[in-house]
Amino acid sequence: MTLDVRPLAIPGLKLIAPRRFADARGYFAETWNRKTFRAAGIDADFCQDNQSLSRAVGTVRGLHFQNPPHAQAKLVGVLAGRIFDVAVDLRTASPTFGKHAAVELSAANGAQLFVPAGFAHGFCTLEPDTVVAYKVDAHYAPEADAGIFWADDALGIAWPVTGDKAQLSPKDAALPLLEDLVNPF
Repeated sequence: MTLDVRPLAIPGLKLIAPRRFADARGYFAETWNRKTFRAAGIDADFCQDNQSLSRAVGTVRGLHFQNPPHAQAKLVGVLAGRIFDVAVDLRTASPTFGKHAAVELSAANGAQLFVPAGFAHGFCTLEPDTVVAYKVDAHYAPEADAGIFWADDALGIAWPVTGDKAQLSPKDAALPLLEDLVNPF
């Protein structure tokens, strides 16, 4: 497996482009290989795979994380459609605390985002019927489920959708601002 791994501006975040082998039928890609990812500096012990289908353009999911000891690293990719994907650094000792990185992931580009524990993660769909798949290295723990408000002005995220057009769950609409978060990191 050949990986193109590009570190992003915030330490720990990595944009990954697995090699695709294409022919007239389509393509084949190896999207996860423990040995290859470890060699690229990603040593996560993934234990759970998740998928979400978002029917409408402008669906926002996030910004989510789990509190320690259930904090999760994630490897995020898109199986159908396209997303604006965001990770916010919540590590209080980090020089990039409160900063974010955003990338576009799509079924067409095959890119993946590695998000280490200590980050809030979320995305906005850019196409209808978008399917997002992600691996996590800690099981879902409802008691550790947390997040911050996606449109917090303090984060400075240039979302591709405005608040009145965003499709949100009631839970995500009620998440706290970063300044009101009791930060576990």
